[in-house]
Amino acid sequence: MPRLSENAQVLSAQQQTAGQQLREAAVAACQRLDQLGLNRGSTGNLSVRQARDGEDGMWITPTGMGAEALSASDLVWLGFQGTVHGRWRPSSEWHFHQAIYLARPDLQAVVHTHSTHAAALACLRRPLPAFHYMVAIAGGDDVPLVPYHLFGTQALSEAVAGAMQQRDACLLANHGLVAAGPTLSKAMKVVLEVESLCEVYLKALAVGEPQLLNQAQMAEVIEKFKAYGQPRRV
Repeated sequence: MPRLSENAQVLSAQQQTAGQQLREAAVAACQRLDQLGLNRGSTGNLSVRQARDGEDGMWITPTGMGAEALSASDLVWLGFQGTVHGRWRPSSEWHFHQAIYLARPDLQAVVHTHSTHAAALACLRRPLPAFHYMVAIAGGDDVPLVPYHLFGTQALSEAVAGAMQQRDACLLANHGLVAAGPTLSKAMKVVLEVESLCEVYLKALAVGEPQLLNQAQMAEVIEKFKAYGQPRRV
């Protein structure tokens, strides 16, 4: 567990404003996940990256608190060098959030859900393969499955960080889904899309084994995704 800070330094006005905005966005995202049924009660957790007083770190949801009662002031700041600011204990899954950020400097948000279809597939101990081109939203030709480890452990943290080296999402065996992105909105987009894909894949499996796209076909999709979206009009 990170050590608690006894004398918190005063943040600059700019840091305070940015931190408040990040926390409010994080709370709104948690509540949206709850409203969509992707998390329930105190299941799942979410973090957003922000440096504080020169130390890289993250705002993360507190342990055991449901989204409905959550406010921006409830989030806990954990520094990657061990500093903690907040009135509550951080999520028990803070280990893998931190491990993902340390492994992927490009990521700014991590979302963990116990969403029904992703959790169902994870309980079957099956990864999400390239049965549909949108699987590429996670950055590759599959959404890998992390072997089962007890929640809140270093073993799970290391396994998740390894799976996320080349992906923006992974399934946790007998557990749920982890997704990340360069922004919170993009991390949420990955969560929503992967959950939907898991639902379609499970329905396809009920009929038969889906035909998979090959590596070359998925490589074309991944390349096309790099320029996909709404370019600025000239």
